Amino acid sequence: MGQSAYRTHYATEVTEAEIGKDVTVSGWVDRRRDHGGVAFIDLRDQTGLVQIVIYDEEIARPLRSEFVVEIKGEVRARPDGNENTHLATGKIEIVARDVTILAKSEALPFQVSTALENESENKLPGEDTRLKYRYLDLRRPAMQRTIRMRAKMSKAAREALDEMNFCEIETPTLIKSTPEGARDFLVPARLIPGSWYALPQSPQLLKQLLMVSGFEKYYQLARCYRDEDFRADRQPEFTQLDIEMSFVDQEDVMAMAEKVIANIWKSAGFEVKLPIPRISWTDAMNKYGSDKPDLRFGNQIVELTDYFKNTPFRVFQNPYVGAVVYKGGASLPRRQFDAWQEWAKQRGAKGLAYVQFEEDGNLKGPVAKNLSDAERNGLKEAVHAENGDAVFFAAGRRETSQLLLGAVRVEIARRQGLLKPDEFALTWVVDFPLFKQADDPDDDDVAVGHSKWTSMHHPFTMPSADWIDNFDQDPEHAMSDSYDIVCNGEEIGGGSVRIHRDDIQNRVLKVLGITPEEAQEKFGFLLDAFKFGAPPHAGIALGWDRTAQLLAGVGSIRDVIAFPKLGSGQDALTGAPAPITDAQRAETGVDYDPDEDED
Repeated sequence: MGQSAYRTHYATEVTEAEIGKDVTVSGWVDRRRDHGGVAFIDLRDQTGLVQIVIYDEEIARPLRSEFVVEIKGEVRARPDGNENTHLATGKIEIVARDVTILAKSEALPFQVSTALENESENKLPGEDTRLKYRYLDLRRPAMQRTIRMRAKMSKAAREALDEMNFCEIETPTLIKSTPEGARDFLVPARLIPGSWYALPQSPQLLKQLLMVSGFEKYYQLARCYRDEDFRADRQPEFTQLDIEMSFVDQEDVMAMAEKVIANIWKSAGFEVKLPIPRISWTDAMNKYGSDKPDLRFGNQIVELTDYFKNTPFRVFQNPYVGAVVYKGGASLPRRQFDAWQEWAKQRGAKGLAYVQFEEDGNLKGPVAKNLSDAERNGLKEAVHAENGDAVFFAAGRRETSQLLLGAVRVEIARRQGLLKPDEFALTWVVDFPLFKQADDPDDDDVAVGHSKWTSMHHPFTMPSADWIDNFDQDPEHAMSDSYDIVCNGEEIGGGSVRIHRDDIQNRVLKVLGITPEEAQEKFGFLLDAFKFGAPPHAGIALGWDRTAQLLAGVGSIRDVIAFPKLGSGQDALTGAPAPITDAQRAETGVDYDPDEDED
């Protein structure tokens, strides 16, 4: 494995079997220690560390941290009592005979030594500095592990899909702008002034064309681009495992995806029990206040709309009232309940009503005095609380209130230490609505038509079998043939059965307010292809960055991407995006005015 011009072995290949033999190793000086004229060097390469012993002071003197060196020497057993059980090479060391400095290193802006791995992450510099010097940050063992883990994920996915006879096909990244829910990144076409390419938000239309092409089973690790507003944990470019199949239904896709997911988790050292459980979108919202529920813990939302139907309390005289129990929360000081109010306001709520069940059974808190005697007496049983618990309430529009309570539920679990990163609760969320309100104040996606409706997933999602005939007559309640895979409160993938009949597609586009002329202009190439025999098809895409983040147990997707952007969308390493010269601007044709040609 290690044979090359600069080495006979990688660091961790030097074992007790090599004792007495000459070896050549190359890498970085991870750490240096001097003891009475003898220097000990920890040499680091991509496999790990090996200890080098240098008896010649003249040879050792120039060596500094992160120098790149080639070392030739003899392997020997470490003296009794000097073994390091924490290292794979802890029973041996290499006595250096020749040391060649291949490259020197200046003083680092921050330390990357393996010896610092168990120290607090707080000793690292800010993320801006880490990303500016990303090539140094990537030397850290933690970063090496996550990036290599991600590579194993890709291999595992390919192995599973290859075994099921899928074909890996690359689709173009310069395409036509099509409506998929977010803003496109646009690229000027220099040779056709006034025209533009778009970078794909996903390969959605292209993979559907591959189904028309007869490939039947397609996948790729696809690069995707979305020009979204800045968000802390989003990237303008990202990767997804994109999969499409012909002559299948929802059950076929989910069964296939479970095999892939199980193999991916196995590659990271975890087991997934199959089949993965399911929950409907309606139940997920009612019980957990989220369409991506975190099921590592219980504590379901309790609906109290009927309980308070005759309430004298004006705040609870709303279409929906719900509650979440905070176990042991009654003993929290008032300042913490005040902090919860601010927490709720930061999420767009007016506040967060609450009561406390004291240990003696008394009910206190701002809401308590506004309730009737009957409401007070039966509340503990209604919400399944006990003495010593607190209860948070939300009232108003059903979905808005549920989303707030869902966030409360997760925040309580976080404060109680229930969100363990090495535990995985996977679930399918199924039975999604086909449409949603286009003017939803919580949705900043770009509407694709001129209707009050937009697609819950995308415009090419098949209505469920029960709604095929009348989805356009009652779009508010119409359901779709779609599914999401969720893990630990994060959506890691989503898919649907696609529309392959032009009559259904035209009706969906009409609901979305997309005229036939607009449809032909935006994605006529897909609609035209469907006229030549489109098979029933369906697919799914897994968010690769988010999945890697979950499996690595890190706090940000930026920690599983080799060269990520900052939350602002900027590249701290290269300085992108950056201005272009006047000459470049003129060459691109971005200022092209067709009226000038007419003149």
